[in-house]
Amino acid sequence: MALRVLLLGGHGKVSLLMTPQLLARSWDVTSIIRDPAQTDEILKTGDGQPGKVKALVRSLDNVTSHEAAQAVLDEVKPDYVIWSAGAGGKGGPDRTYAIDRDAAKHFIKASIFSQGVTKFVMVSSLSSRRKRAPWWTDEDWALCEKMNNQIIPHYAKAKLEADEYLTALSKRRIDGGDTKFQCIVLRPGGLSDEAATGKISLGRTKVKGMVTRGDVAATAVALLERTDTNGWFDVLNGTENIESAVETAVREKIDSIEGEEVEKIFAIKQ
Repeated sequence: MALRVLLLGGHGKVSLLMTPQLLARSWDVTSIIRDPAQTDEILKTGDGQPGKVKALVRSLDNVTSHEAAQAVLDEVKPDYVIWSAGAGGKGGPDRTYAIDRDAAKHFIKASIFSQGVTKFVMVSSLSSRRKRAPWWTDEDWALCEKMNNQIIPHYAKAKLEADEYLTALSKRRIDGGDTKFQCIVLRPGGLSDEAATGKISLGRTKVKGMVTRGDVAATAVALLERTDTNGWFDVLNGTENIESAVETAVREKIDSIEGEEVEKIFAIKQ
């Protein structure tokens, strides 16, 4: 039986680029969309692919509880869950928190407590952290603080809370005996719509820099298809092939969470 992937935020730019790559691996994808008019575009991503794609119309605005998220999981029965959704700045701060933090956390909790879900990928943001990364320069840290406190303060806070919640609950599931569960937090820098390059910097990156949405999508799939990827992965465009960069990060046990107060994160309550 084909592996089943639940893709939340299925009509987003990264998701639309990711879906054909998931299908190319003979995985079946259920893409969550808000507008029925987006269905045809989702279905076209499956043209000529060995995997099957399905569009499921559900509004994340209505996911206001763990039970609402669980109902979607019960319907789809996914093996892997990918969160690539967001308010996109529409609806003001209240909606940003409702989607990027609260709905995300509801799906995280439902997924962690669903034994059938073995991997969770969160597409986040490189500046989503509380402490200065040890490899950053003063310029990097200043830019991160500006992003989080001035440019996108509500989005930054919402994404960070979701990232930390996923990290904490995943740690408990793994400590509880499910050592094969994978928590993957992919954290791109500035996003561009230029053609994918296939070349990235992964792990200990700078803050200033861009990465194509196509390269983010390909990196997410490369991380997802392995059995040994866990943790936070900052990503920008760079000089290393995606597969090689992922292999290096795994081999060297690089985790972009380094520098954060991980014990405080692990202590977050569900």
